[in-house]
Amino acid sequence: MRPFFSDLTAQPNPRAPCGLPQWRQAQALVSLSLGLALGLMLALTFGAPLYALTVLKPEAAQQGALIWAQSQPGAKVTVAGKAVPVLPDGRLLIALGRDAPAKVELVETLANGQSQTLALAVKQRKFDIQRIDGLPSGKVTPPRKAELQARINREVAEIKAARAIMTPYPLFDSGIEWPLLGRISGVYGSQRVLNGTPKTPHYGIDIARPEGTSVRAPADGVVRLIHTDNYYSGGTLILDHGYGLNSAFLHMKAFHVSEGDYVPKGFVIGTVGSTGRSTGPHLDWRITYNGVRVDPALVAGPMPKQ
Repeated sequence: MRPFFSDLTAQPNPRAPCGLPQWRQAQALVSLSLGLALGLMLALTFGAPLYALTVLKPEAAQQGALIWAQSQPGAKVTVAGKAVPVLPDGRLLIALGRDAPAKVELVETLANGQSQTLALAVKQRKFDIQRIDGLPSGKVTPPRKAELQARINREVAEIKAARAIMTPYPLFDSGIEWPLLGRISGVYGSQRVLNGTPKTPHYGIDIARPEGTSVRAPADGVVRLIHTDNYYSGGTLILDHGYGLNSAFLHMKAFHVSEGDYVPKGFVIGTVGSTGRSTGPHLDWRITYNGVRVDPALVAGPMPKQ
């Protein structure tokens, strides 16, 4: 993911307005001005699109992938019928979920009303499915007291609200890296089917490390949620990378940041734990874009050797 600028000397101010450093805000404002100026110039000079929607690496389109596309400034784009953010320079991200079909429809509408429809071929993956039959019904769908269910519903709503925040800054232009290195103990897309009932797939990647191991921000971001005792995920942190892209870090032991903080890529945000419904110390790292949960291993690329 390419940055708008190369600024190796600017020092972020973690307490800048809106939790964003002043130099990041300046970048976004310059980018917005350039994008709007380019769109106006094209409309006045040509009256027709100079280029149309292009998927930059269509061969990378597979279930769980997050890939770049290029449109025009001011264009509107939908992916599988859902609107996606278009950056001021015309860039956009396409998120393909675990169960994305073999073909996904992309619709681009330019500022002058012209539109086109593309069909993106999506490679289908084989996920790890474990089938277990003959279990007592209470093991498949355990009964819950009303008080516990109310707590779960409340915590789910809090996470959805944090993920729904739309920050108009491409903080992900810092690039996305692994938050820590270690043994992969759980993969994206795996699922259990109990007595024929499919359970919720695993939407993250589990990295097994000793309790207390540092967890670093995989990209620049703003801390949108910290929950110390979520019923399912225990210590939970959500980091907003801008334009609907966010990371979630589950089962953490401790946090070294606060809600609203801007954190640069590589900053230590907390430590590995085994909180919530966990069988041992590990980090469950998840990435969501525009409501679609994608595979962190595809977004970050192969894990570097330790």
